[in-house]
Amino acid sequence: MGPLTRRFALKTAALSAATVLLAPLVAQAAPGKPETTNVELGFIALTDAAPLIIAKEKGFFDKQGMPGVKLMKQTSWAVTRDNLELGGERGGIDGAHILSPMPYLLTTGAISKSRQPVPMVLLARLNTQGQAISSSKEFLADKFKAKSTNLESAIEKKNKTGDKFKAAVTFPGGTHDLWMRYWMAANGVDPNKDADVVVIPPPQMVANMQSGTMDVFCVGEPWNERLVNKKLGYTVTQTGEIWKEHPEKAFSMRADWVKKNPNATLRLLMAVQQAQQWADNPTNTKELAEILSEDKYVKASVDDLLPRLQGDVDYGDGRKVSNSPYKMLFFKNNASFPYKSHDTWFVTEDIRWGYLPKSTNIKALVDKVNRSDLWRAAAKANGIKEIPATDSRGVEVFFDGVKFDPKNPMGYLNSLKIKAVK
Repeated sequence: MGPLTRRFALKTAALSAATVLLAPLVAQAAPGKPETTNVELGFIALTDAAPLIIAKEKGFFDKQGMPGVKLMKQTSWAVTRDNLELGGERGGIDGAHILSPMPYLLTTGAISKSRQPVPMVLLARLNTQGQAISSSKEFLADKFKAKSTNLESAIEKKNKTGDKFKAAVTFPGGTHDLWMRYWMAANGVDPNKDADVVVIPPPQMVANMQSGTMDVFCVGEPWNERLVNKKLGYTVTQTGEIWKEHPEKAFSMRADWVKKNPNATLRLLMAVQQAQQWADNPTNTKELAEILSEDKYVKASVDDLLPRLQGDVDYGDGRKVSNSPYKMLFFKNNASFPYKSHDTWFVTEDIRWGYLPKSTNIKALVDKVNRSDLWRAAAKANGIKEIPATDSRGVEVFFDGVKFDPKNPMGYLNSLKIKAVK
């Protein structure tokens, strides 16, 4: 067959992804007997932990011969980091629902407690989109949005009171930190100079906003929805408005566990892919919200979980949207595929803000951590017909018109006006 145009290829992939949701999975060349049937996987109380939770609750792990999978609720991303560094053999965990940049920061040793490398493998993207930046009701009159020409003046006014503008994120160098910094910088604000960027665990965001200890936060759902439901603030922007169908969480494992248990790894990955397809099927959305609402998982009401899973967004400032194009996706439009081009952006942004040195060999690091080859192998075993042919989604365009070419990350970095790196 002759070469396809990029547009046709994207349409074909989207149609195929939608078809897969309706078609039964047929295993092809399934992996051999798992080396172990037991593993402990971490997760945070967030909607985007759904693929791991559904794989457990709906029996996808069991069907893949992995009945001993235990899901271990983590209180923060810092705890996830610490338990991954420990590993399962020392009382920690061997894999997790995780912020996509964290496997890279762990692999380099940039965030490990020991400052020693903790080699990780990124196996799948768990979702795209579905996060938000929210503001306290103190700034309701300012009506912040993705493009906020008044953001700089509002922050300057706040800082003159002696109470510096505080922006809460979930982990240094993680996705929410990068969305927050990108949004502020694109609107003329230097997050390192003009604001205090503070770290708060996701489930504690709303309580901290209520106590007045922050002005804006960036977090996954259902915590932005809860803020609106409690009338404590409003949604500034869905992160999909900043970068449409952006990568978010990942499924990552310790590299030593993957090396020791290749068949078990593929079986876990197959189960996660199946769970993602289940979660994306609209006929399952209400049941998904009910499962996630349980205390052992997200511990939030269905009213906090369901609307934004369905794409119904009440921003809390008068804006209301149904069937939002920025709702969370788990499998549709290749949401599960771990594009190396996306991880190239994450590593570049972590260099931008000083979390990784400028000397980092971006391509070598991404090639080491991102195992898209294993994703493809699991997809073939699952009978998924349409699989991305390349590891790049191409040039990405952000809300401010800035473009990121994964073939030239340093060109992108050098073009940015506000950054920490010299």
